[in-house]
Amino acid sequence: MSKLVVKDNALINASYNLDLVEQRLILLAIIEARESGKGINANDPLTVHAESYIKQFNVTRQTAYQALKDACDNLFSRQFSYQSHSDKGNVQNHRSRWVSEIVYVDAEATVKIIFAPAVVPLIIRLEEQFTKYELEQISELSTGYAIRLYELLIAWRSTGKTPVIELTEFRQRMGVLDTEYQRMHDFKKRVLDPALMQVNKYTDITLECDQHKKGRCITGFSFRFKQKQSIATEKTVHSPLKDPSTVDIFQKLTEKQLDMFSSKLADLPTVQAMAHVGEDMKPFVARLRSMLMDAEQQKGLLPYLKEVGYTAA
Repeated sequence: MSKLVVKDNALINASYNLDLVEQRLILLAIIEARESGKGINANDPLTVHAESYIKQFNVTRQTAYQALKDACDNLFSRQFSYQSHSDKGNVQNHRSRWVSEIVYVDAEATVKIIFAPAVVPLIIRLEEQFTKYELEQISELSTGYAIRLYELLIAWRSTGKTPVIELTEFRQRMGVLDTEYQRMHDFKKRVLDPALMQVNKYTDITLECDQHKKGRCITGFSFRFKQKQSIATEKTVHSPLKDPSTVDIFQKLTEKQLDMFSSKLADLPTVQAMAHVGEDMKPFVARLRSMLMDAEQQKGLLPYLKEVGYTAA
């Protein structure tokens, strides 16, 4: 089963600086809350086991133990910032810690995390605009910058492109300190280019970066990206919900079947993960209906059709 990470877009767009291990640790804690059914609150700890870290990120046991210990030492002092609007419509600038308490249990090789009160609603507020992605998409990314870039991009998955992000804002969103990589050559070499390479190589999207200038100076970046068809096909083939007996040929559905099964599919949590950022249920159902009418896209939905009662002709 895929491991789904959900973050409020206010958190996705927050300006913060976390290293690779700290980001991974927080993502695993979010997943622990979802899979255990405990939920996230500001009082009860979430437990992340070293074994989960080892399995998910394919590292040695000793590497995992040391990484989690180091993350505990640093994560408590980490802060992030984000914006909201007051009742009067004024911009509010927030600063918060990520965690209010963090514990490493050496004998058990586990980390216990209690998220700070300000973080909790940002993670669990799913009824508003949110970003969803499978943890597998960032498992192979080996820098925090690559993870941050991927998160920023998929917040715009519905359009496949971002607006122009001014250089100062982009640096903040990527977690680059004001004192780091001040020369554009160094910023590209150490931050942007490696992140672009890793996202293109290891995740489910292919992207291109556009530079925006005033005179000779780069003042911002924008990104264009699209889904990799090969990865979508591979996931379909290896889906744990796929029945080996399922016939991978186009199933011509009647109008009544299209209406019925698109609605049923939209109720499946696994299919809901395909929803675009901010997409309401009605347009999502309509998009699923269109996918069922397309031979290539329908193929990827066949395992889920079977789950909601469809029998191939």
